Amino acid sequence: MSADPFTLARFEPLIGSGFTLWLDDATALPTRLVEARAGGLAAPDGRQPFSLTFEAPPAPALPQNIYRLEHPQQGAMDLFLVPIGRQPGGLQYEAVFA
Repeated sequence: MSADPFTLARFEPLIGSGFTLWLDDATALPTRLVEARAGGLAAPDGRQPFSLTFEAPPAPALPQNIYRLEHPQQGAMDLFLVPIGRQPGGLQYEAVFA
C-alpha cells in the first residue's frame, strides 16, 4: 500500500464488498461499496482524484457527516459521506477524494 491509504487502487478491488458503517459505538449499518470512479485531472502533485459510492439500507437516512466504516480486510477508516440519492437497494452515499 502507498503512503497515502486513500487511493483508487486500494478501493477498486473492494467493489461489491461489504462494509460496516458505524452510527455510534453500538449502532451499525451494513453498507456495500458499489462504485469506485476516477475523477478529473490529476493534481499538480500527481494525486488522482476519485470518488466512492456506498449503498446502505433505506432507513435511517443519514445526513452528510464523517462516519467510521470498517472492512474485514482493510480495517477502519473515517470518511466524509454525502447522501446522493435513493436506489431500489437503498440509499447511496458518496465520498470524494480530490
